[in-house]
Amino acid sequence: MDLNTVVEIRDARHPAPWRPGDAWLGGGTYLFSEPQPHLRRLVDLSRTGWTPARLLDDGSVELAAICTIAQLSRFAKGLAARAAPLFEQCCRAFLASFKIWNMATVGGNLCNALPAGPMISLTAALDGECLLLAQDGVRRRVRVADFVTGAGRTVLDEGELLRSITVPARALACRTAFRQASLYGLGRSGVLVIGTLDPVDHSLAVTVTASTVRPVRLWFPLPPGAGGLRSAIEAAVADDEWFDDIHGLPEWRRHMTFRYAEQIRQELGGTAR
Repeated sequence: MDLNTVVEIRDARHPAPWRPGDAWLGGGTYLFSEPQPHLRRLVDLSRTGWTPARLLDDGSVELAAICTIAQLSRFAKGLAARAAPLFEQCCRAFLASFKIWNMATVGGNLCNALPAGPMISLTAALDGECLLLAQDGVRRRVRVADFVTGAGRTVLDEGELLRSITVPARALACRTAFRQASLYGLGRSGVLVIGTLDPVDHSLAVTVTASTVRPVRLWFPLPPGAGGLRSAIEAAVADDEWFDDIHGLPEWRRHMTFRYAEQIRQELGGTAR
């Protein structure tokens, strides 16, 4: 779509004061998908030179906000970590063509804050942490599970930039389980539940996305029983936080969340407890 209100595209490598009508431009798959009449200037991040995805010395993984889905998929295929298959599962959870894969970015998926955003699911489940850069140079770090606050809402302040997401080494060593449901064969996720089992202390984390307006990550020091898991989800998700749109009614999303969470609990060792 032509954004005929945009009069300037600025290179992000050359800072300039932020002003009303500005927006960060990553892959542009959202910006150019529908009218944006409030925009006047785009700040292009494509020439920043940030490494899309890299393994750090401490074993953690840093994903630049401009890392595309295609780049993430290729990186994960060479990642020697137990949780590596989860990256590809979440990449495949996109309702997207290869053209979108090569343009859409990890950071854009988080900042759009759509409940069905699979990069939110991936990074929240692996206890990822966002690095945010303010216009005055102040940096702050926010867990992905806290970064998205609702459907289309984040903690970003005006002009603040999501620079990167870091996934800790301990999370990458976890055993994982993945469940996804959609009303259609190639439809947007209506429910996406991920479990991670820590090999060190045997703690279990269950992360609920797509069915809720925000990511919900529940941590248990040991895998709970079926009743304990259900009670924890009920306590964490308010009645008005089950998402409601054309891709699924709240009642269906809630039912499938409980069903998948229990399957994951059993798969990751819950029956033994």
